[in-house]
Amino acid sequence: MSETPETFQNVDIGRIEKAVREILLAVGEDPDREGLRKTPNRVARMYAEMFEGLNMDPKEHVQTVFTEQHYDEIILVKDIPFHSMCEHHLLPFMGQSHVAYIPRGKVLGLSKLARIVTCFARRPQMQERLTYEIAEFIMNEVDALGVGVVVKASHTCMTARGVKKAGSSMVTSAMLGSFRSDVRSRSELMSLIGM
Repeated sequence: MSETPETFQNVDIGRIEKAVREILLAVGEDPDREGLRKTPNRVARMYAEMFEGLNMDPKEHVQTVFTEQHYDEIILVKDIPFHSMCEHHLLPFMGQSHVAYIPRGKVLGLSKLARIVTCFARRPQMQERLTYEIAEFIMNEVDALGVGVVVKASHTCMTARGVKKAGSSMVTSAMLGSFRSDVRSRSELMSLIGM
């Protein structure tokens, strides 16, 4: 079925193609008609891309840190866009994440926070778990004084099907360390995020 010999790490493209073809047949479509002929391959490659986080190790992005022992205030990267896939309906959800931490002598490169978000987002996910996984990973790997992650996303499993409430969004947060124990730090973070 596959037109190109593309290989994706640990992804069986041919098996996905067969499954998509079966879905098309099951809903009463003709997978051999012109518009659908290449769809199984397209969907298989899309799933390989959307789930590439299953084969990513976020630890790769914390190998290089800068030792700025004199900086102990909030570091915040706002509006990090992401796309993920709801594990309940295999439909996308997308939005922005805001990731903050208070360093304890170790500062990550700016792009590393965005890469960490991508590693966890590119898996079958729940937004609640995604939010906590990002926070917990940074807290543990960087030994931060505090980590705060806020994620706002629109879920197509709610906007395009089911209750069909377009324009709705979900906000989740995970506050660890000083962002959890110190109300002032948490308030400052929420103010910086604009929430």
